[in-house]
Amino acid sequence: MAQRARVLIDSKDERGLVYRVSKVLYDYGLNIDSNREFVDKEAGKFFMRTVVTGDFDEQALERDLHEVMPTGANVRVITPRRKKIVLMATKESHALGDILIRHADGELEAEIEAVIANRDVLRDLVERFEIPFVHIPAEGLSREEHEARILAELEKYELDYIVLAKYMRILTAGFVANYPGRILNIHHSFLPAFVGANPYKQAYERGVKIIGATAHFVTDDLDEGPIIAQDVIPVNHRFDWKDMQRAGRDVEKVVLSRALNLVLDDRVFIHGNKTIVF
Repeated sequence: MAQRARVLIDSKDERGLVYRVSKVLYDYGLNIDSNREFVDKEAGKFFMRTVVTGDFDEQALERDLHEVMPTGANVRVITPRRKKIVLMATKESHALGDILIRHADGELEAEIEAVIANRDVLRDLVERFEIPFVHIPAEGLSREEHEARILAELEKYELDYIVLAKYMRILTAGFVANYPGRILNIHHSFLPAFVGANPYKQAYERGVKIIGATAHFVTDDLDEGPIIAQDVIPVNHRFDWKDMQRAGRDVEKVVLSRALNLVLDDRVFIHGNKTIVF
């Protein structure tokens, strides 16, 4: 039976890389179902995502591709599968609920292992979808003590990604270091202009004309990790700050789900502090 795989390559750029990769795939008798490549000319970096079908040994194909690439190249041959994710939340339901619904409808190539929250208010919502809800309260604990309890829970799962679905606590560098390039976050796109507890009220008072959302990987730099997806919607003088907040929540949940789908589909390369998205 024919297999399908995603071939992901990033390396130093050189002439003839597409030919070299194609030659290996041809020699294996594989069909190329789709192919995208990009060269960052300033950095001299080459990126390629190719979907192939045929009969092959995954490790052998990866080895032979590696041999024709420049030294230091990253080559991955990935068999598509439902990746395992854990969602983290606090008390806002819009981003979390959207992912739960999409998961229930079969729109996400993922298995949700659990939802971890520092508040208990979303338990009923999560348990309606028959997904484990784990409440780890932060009261009376230092940030490090609280994160240690979360990490102990996360160790129970062989997870691929953590999704912060409006998890309203800042993660320490020590926590992030356990999952480099594997934590997704969503926030409004007013940063750095409007910060604090009610950015939508500040935006209303300033008279903004667009509001948006940004989904990104989490790094040590607060809300400054590589961006995966963004979107904006127009607003006008008819919107009060609560209207803006409702509209902002709509765009936040859509952008987060879009970013999650891109990551689950192996379409995102992290390139320094930005991404290449195919």
